[in-house]
Amino acid sequence: MGEGAFGQVLECWDHERNEMVAIKIVRSNRKYRKDAMIEIEILQLLGKHDANTSRCVQVRNWFDYRNHICIVFEKLGPSLYDFLRKNSFRSFPIDLVREFARQLLECVAFMHDMRLIHTDLKPENILLVSPEYIKVPDSNVSSNKGSHFKMLPKSSAIKVIDFGSTTYDFIDNNYVVSTRHYRAPEVILGLGWSYPCDIWSIGCILVELCSGKMLFQTHENLEHLAMMERVLEPLPSNMLRLADRDAEKYIRRGHLNWPESATSRESFKAVLKLPRLQTLVMEHTDHSSADFLDLLQGLLRYDPGDRLGAREALAHCFFTRS
Repeated sequence: MGEGAFGQVLECWDHERNEMVAIKIVRSNRKYRKDAMIEIEILQLLGKHDANTSRCVQVRNWFDYRNHICIVFEKLGPSLYDFLRKNSFRSFPIDLVREFARQLLECVAFMHDMRLIHTDLKPENILLVSPEYIKVPDSNVSSNKGSHFKMLPKSSAIKVIDFGSTTYDFIDNNYVVSTRHYRAPEVILGLGWSYPCDIWSIGCILVELCSGKMLFQTHENLEHLAMMERVLEPLPSNMLRLADRDAEKYIRRGHLNWPESATSRESFKAVLKLPRLQTLVMEHTDHSSADFLDLLQGLLRYDPGDRLGAREALAHCFFTRS
């Protein structure tokens, strides 16, 4: 069903339960075994407090086979990333994005209430519950651009997976977390992180779902920070002033040292071509664009202390006016 650095996920038939399941088979390696045991502990803790409303994937069982930790999960549909990819990266309609956003925030609110931080939220780690889809006419496709139809999931139900990087909020949180493109500014600047790093990731994910494109397509820190400034606004001077030793090289006289320290002309151009958040949202949404933009601005606030909490975000008019 999929693979990563950790190992593989196989679709299997459970003869005892008479159902299809997904089994995550972890590489026989000390680090991956340790991560897998942490994931099992987290999954069991979540399952103990979950009345099947948290949107977290359910673990069925686990076993150790020839030094491979094997975790048995309920079988779900494709990830939101895979769905986008198979759909030629056509965006989801705003009403569907709203449903995904609501469930994602419910999941994160549940985790944060339990003092857990996911730290690796991204479209690859959000799975549709059902693989079923329908085809609908796509009015945005010109005659020379392929199919005039796009796929839409039959059901908007999703679940969050991959709790191997999940941590408790009381652990020393100064190391680098999150997949690059969904990484919060406080992580890049070495300021320490907590629950708000999950909220930043959700903001990036929602922009990607509504536009079909990754918000920050980059592989280096300075370019990433410059992209944030281009899409949002200048980074606050107090955050730049407190940056750790590794991040100091990105800053000069209280400002981001950009474009002076750009690694290439291509990097400079990549930042320059990015639209403002408002332009991006209005380009891909007709109704409710103002509410959606306001929600995104709350999720993508630089200062983690000012960022919306998960429960606060759920009370936003983007959801209540729908």
